[in-house]
Amino acid sequence: MRVIDLIHSNEKTAFSFEILPPLKGTGIEKLYQTIDTLREFDPKYINITTHRSEYVYRDLGNGLFQRNRLRRRPGTVAVAAAIQNKYNITVVPHILCSGFTQEETEYVLLDLQFLGITDLLVLRGDKAKHETVFTPEGDGHHHALDLQQQINNFNKGIFVDGSEMKVTNTPFSYGVACYPEKHEEAPNIDMDIYWLKKKVEAGAEYAVTQLFYDNKK
Repeated sequence: MRVIDLIHSNEKTAFSFEILPPLKGTGIEKLYQTIDTLREFDPKYINITTHRSEYVYRDLGNGLFQRNRLRRRPGTVAVAAAIQNKYNITVVPHILCSGFTQEETEYVLLDLQFLGITDLLVLRGDKAKHETVFTPEGDGHHHALDLQQQINNFNKGIFVDGSEMKVTNTPFSYGVACYPEKHEEAPNIDMDIYWLKKKVEAGAEYAVTQLFYDNKK
């Protein structure tokens, strides 16, 4: 059942959980143990985070450094599929602008489509650690709204290169982020609400927020 359907049909307080994919080089068994413990709360769905690549520099000697792209927590798609198949719980992988080109995003969408995973949480994602302002990866998207448009086009069978496919699968359904105290980069709350409205108009079916970011407010 899609998340939006679970929200509409639920008549009492319900729980969902957000998990991180295992670190590169570790197994999934500890994650299964955690989910086994949490199942007593009857989670309606489980979010799986996505983490952008980082750039690390390897000292080659003689004053030379090699720039390498490293993803410390890969496997979001595989973890989502494993949880869905093992526990028959709706899974919601996060889809990011941050750290992904448009083509890389398209490959993720294709993998999820093949696996029958149709719920997404669409996010811009964080800046790279060395950045003072957000910079997309290659031709990647600057804003979640742009990423939504790519997903909407994919749902219509339109790829980023302009080619098309016959649509036979269930379209992706997605939520977006919202902010109780406005986004840190928004100049004011009115502008923050304006862009949230734009995301809803673009196809977001629900919005997710933390209860607060600053517990003094």
